[in-house]
Amino acid sequence: MVEKISAPAGQRSDCWWYARYRGSGPATKVGKLDVNEPCAGWVFRAGVQPSVPVTQFGVDIMAHRVKHRSLIPESLARSGELQEKAGRLMSDKYRTEMQQQMQSGVLFDQAADFGKEYLKGVHARHVAPQPGDLNALSVFDEPLPENKGNAQEILETLYRYGSPGTMAQTGGRFFGLVNGSVIPTSLAARILGDTWDQNAVLHAVSPTNARLEDVCQSWLRDILGLPDNTVAGYVSGTSMAIVCGLAAARYRICSDNNWNVNEQGLDGAPEIRIVTSRHTHSTVSKAIALLGFGTSRIEWVDVDDQGRLLADALPVLDEKTILILQAGNVNSGSFDPIQVCCAKARKAGAWVHIDGAFGLWAAACEKLGYLTEGLAQANSWSVDAHKTLNTPYDNGICLCADPEALVKAMQNSAAYIMYSEHRDGMLYTPEMSRRARAIELWAAIKYLGRDGIDSLVYGLHERACQFSSELKQAGFNVVNDVVYNQVLVSCGDEATTNRIVQHIQGSGEAWVGGSTWFDEPVIRISVCSWATTEADISRAVAAFVHARNG
Repeated sequence: MVEKISAPAGQRSDCWWYARYRGSGPATKVGKLDVNEPCAGWVFRAGVQPSVPVTQFGVDIMAHRVKHRSLIPESLARSGELQEKAGRLMSDKYRTEMQQQMQSGVLFDQAADFGKEYLKGVHARHVAPQPGDLNALSVFDEPLPENKGNAQEILETLYRYGSPGTMAQTGGRFFGLVNGSVIPTSLAARILGDTWDQNAVLHAVSPTNARLEDVCQSWLRDILGLPDNTVAGYVSGTSMAIVCGLAAARYRICSDNNWNVNEQGLDGAPEIRIVTSRHTHSTVSKAIALLGFGTSRIEWVDVDDQGRLLADALPVLDEKTILILQAGNVNSGSFDPIQVCCAKARKAGAWVHIDGAFGLWAAACEKLGYLTEGLAQANSWSVDAHKTLNTPYDNGICLCADPEALVKAMQNSAAYIMYSEHRDGMLYTPEMSRRARAIELWAAIKYLGRDGIDSLVYGLHERACQFSSELKQAGFNVVNDVVYNQVLVSCGDEATTNRIVQHIQGSGEAWVGGSTWFDEPVIRISVCSWATTEADISRAVAAFVHARNG
C-alpha cells in the first residue's frame, strides 16, 4: 500500500519509528520517516496518543513524534528500512527463544511425558474416539494466529484435545484396514531419528541414513529370500512402492524395444499389456492410471472363491506384459499361485510385480512360507513395514531385482546433486526430500531378528484363527479360509451388517470395518498388531455378540 502523509503547514514532519518486543524492555530507534514522502509498505494504525503500540507480525511498533507530540497521524506507512530492521528484531527474538527451547529440553520432556501417558492408557481406553472427543476437536478451528504462541500451551492443547480424538490402533483391539501397532524399540528410534531431522536424499546429506538403508536392503533380501541383486527404495507406503515397481517395468520393456520412455514419452511407445486379477487392490489400479497405462486396458483374470487368481485363466503372456500378482488379498488374506504364475511369466519373458503390502512378510515365517513359494522369481515387489512388521507410519518399500530399470525410471539430475560412491537413496525413489524411514525399519528388524519376525507374523495368524473359531462358536458365518491374518464375517443383509459394524465401533470395545465380498456385504477383520492378546480377541467377539443381540 502507498500512502502520502503530510504534516500541517509550518510544522516539522520528521517522525521516528521505534520497535520493541512485546514487554521486553525499552524500544529501539530503528528508522526515520519523512511523513511528507509517500512510502510503500504496510499501514499501521497509531491512534492519536503518542507512543501508541501497533501490533503486527508479532512485534510492537511504536510511533512517536519527536516534535509536536499531539500530531500523531491516524496512519503511518512503514518504510523499507523500518521493515528490514523491525523484521530483524523479530527474527532475533524468535531465534533466541527457540535456541533456549532446544537447549533446555523442556518442550521435549513435556512431549515425551504426554506420549508416555498416552501409551500407558491406550490398551484400556475406547478404541474409537467418543462423540464428546470428536466434538472437542473444534478447539482447533480458529483463524490464523497473528502473533507468536506459547510453545508449552500449544503442546498442552494438542495433547488434551488431540489425543482423545485419535484411534487407538497401537492397542490390541483395532482390526480395521490393515493397520499395525508399533514396536516400542522402533518407535523410540523414530523419535530419536526425528530429533536428527535428516533428509534421506543423498549419502552426502545423511551418511547414517544411507548406511542404514543399505543394511536394511541386505536384511530384507535375506528375510524374504529375494535375489542378491535386489535393491530397495524406501517410500511412504505400498501405494507408491507399486508405482515404483511398475515404472521400472515400463522402463525395462520400453528399453528392450529400443524406446527411451523418459525422453520419448508414451506417444508411440511399445504397447504394454497389464494383466492382473479381478481382486487386485485399488492401489494397483491407481498406479496403472498414474503411469499412463490406462485402467480400461487391464486384462482381468478371474479368481476362485477365496479371491486367488486362477493360473489356468491367465491369457498368453509375452515380453511386453506386466503381470501383477497379490500376496495377501485385502479381504480374505489369500495368496495368488505365485510359483505357477511366475513360471509362466518367466517362460514368456514377462515382468512380474508382486503386491505384498502385508502378505509378503509370510516369506519370513517358517510355517507360512508355503504361501509365497516362487516369490524370488518375480522382478519387483511392494511391501509395507508399517503393517505386519509394526514399524511407525509411514514406511513402505519397493524392492526390485533390476536395479538399472528402477534407477532409470526414478532418474533425476541437477548440478547441485552430489552423488557419491555410497548409497544415494534418491536414486531408488520418486522423491528427493524424504524422511529417514530406514531408522525405525532398522531398529525393528534389529530388535526382532529373524526369530522375532517369524514369531510376530505367525502370532497374527494364530489370533486371526482364534477370532474365526470363536465367531463360529458364537453362531457367526465366517466366509473365508483363514490362511493369514484376515477374517470375513457375513451377517446377511446390508442393513444388519451395517448395524453390527456401527454398534461395535460405537461401543469402543473394538473397531472393525465393512467390505464387499463377491457383491455381498461382509464385516472385515484384520489382525495386525503385536499387542493383540487372546483376551483382546475374546473381548472383541463378545462385542460382536452384543451388537447382534442388542
